[in-house]
Amino acid sequence: MGPDISGNNLLSVLRRTDLALLQPSLAPLSVAAGDVLYEPGDDVKFVHFPTGAALVSFLVVLEEGTSVETALIGREGAIGGIVSQGRLPAYARTVVQYPGTLLRMRTGDLEIAKAKSPSLEGLFARYADCVLAQIFQSVACSAAHSIEQRTARWLLAAYDRTEDPVIPVTQDRLAETLGVGRSYVSRVVANLKAGGAIVVAPGRVGIADKQRLDAHACACTRSIRSHFGKVLSNVYPPEAES
Repeated sequence: MGPDISGNNLLSVLRRTDLALLQPSLAPLSVAAGDVLYEPGDDVKFVHFPTGAALVSFLVVLEEGTSVETALIGREGAIGGIVSQGRLPAYARTVVQYPGTLLRMRTGDLEIAKAKSPSLEGLFARYADCVLAQIFQSVACSAAHSIEQRTARWLLAAYDRTEDPVIPVTQDRLAETLGVGRSYVSRVVANLKAGGAIVVAPGRVGIADKQRLDAHACACTRSIRSHFGKVLSNVYPPEAES
């Protein structure tokens, strides 16, 4: 037996036989906001499954030193080595946005488990498709939508994954995540606050009115949520149930 997996949606949908292949290799890891799991070029030796309210970002680091978020991963998924055959270098910086507990296992152990179970391999292939869809949507969002829309979308995405209306993020970190200047984010935050959508305190942003905030956001999060639902709704075909 391993640790409790109920806090991660991806692990929670596994049937007993597949879970039995993974659970003994999983170990809890406490993380704080700002912790870096991987830098570009690091060997990806572990797969991490966020639980509860833990959130992790993939940030692409540009040559001038700035970085832009391409994916936000919470309890719905996993980070690192999902479809690779063992250890491969990380492409993006992987940073903890919201503290909590990750369940981690060695990528080699995951490969052994997938080799024993085609249904487990299929699950992670489906999940990889969902992550790719999120990255596609993020690229389109950055190119086509305003900073206000993207800020509102990010706050709502964080809320959806944590169910906590108080998000521990500074305006500096939010600007870095969105790949924009701090002054732009400050103006957007001030406008959202004035409109009653959010409240602001040092080191955190609170969602005061989710409906008002949603009115400022683009539809990108809803598109990703819909794709997740379609791709992962029937994880196991009826004949594979046990």
